Amino acid sequence: MGAGAKFDRMSAPIRPVGDLLRAWRQRRGLSQLHLAGDAGLSTRHLSFVETGRSQPSREMVLRLAERLGVPLRERNTLLVAAGFAPVYSQRPLDDPALATARRAVELVLKGHEPYPALAVDRHWTMVAANATVPRLLTGVDPALMQPPVNVLRLSLHPQGLAPRIANLPEWRGHLLARLRQQIDVSADPVLTALLAELRGYPAPPLGSSEPEPAAVVVPLRLVTPVGVLNLFSTTTVFGTPVDVTLSELAVEAFYPADQVTADALRRV
Repeated sequence: MGAGAKFDRMSAPIRPVGDLLRAWRQRRGLSQLHLAGDAGLSTRHLSFVETGRSQPSREMVLRLAERLGVPLRERNTLLVAAGFAPVYSQRPLDDPALATARRAVELVLKGHEPYPALAVDRHWTMVAANATVPRLLTGVDPALMQPPVNVLRLSLHPQGLAPRIANLPEWRGHLLARLRQQIDVSADPVLTALLAELRGYPAPPLGSSEPEPAAVVVPLRLVTPVGVLNLFSTTTVFGTPVDVTLSELAVEAFYPADQVTADALRRV
């Protein structure tokens, strides 16, 4: 094992902080000159930090992480690798300290009815949903509904919603692109494995559905007993969170793209 490696509480090896910072810089496509100038450092100092010849201060680690857009979970990893305590708390969603945030999510989900909305964590695991969501999941393989429910797997699996998505090639491409973008930002190995799994599902025939020429968002066209629902989605996250769990929580809310869909959802 290389010199300078550290261990966390679970005895898993952590790479030297310089290696981690260099990897994040390269992932963001930045030169040392660019990052050093943006962070108010000399290029020489940054080079010494990346090669392990200089140990960064706690403030420098946080400043570099901020400039690199490193997620809060990975910022804690950088701090530990540099020999400092984590800054950002990481509580389970049912922790009393997150009660206010949890109530806010529940209010948003409930207030969105009769339209579907759900909350997901960083790995697209469904942590909450409003009453409309399960009514749209009839016919899904029960095994896919066993907790933890992964929303992307549920959407694209052949025994999930995939057979009922009228524009599956388009929607599949949209979801995979979002996942690839999330991997680029987070470097999360679990998401990388999920992407490989989803790509392994039978690909739908191309050309079976094309986006509307005037469309500005990718719609979800879902076949249901009350007709084809045309939906578009938005993503809501907490502003300026200082807790890892909250920073990774997102609400996916679906809206009717036409009046027919709005009326159908009210009937549901």
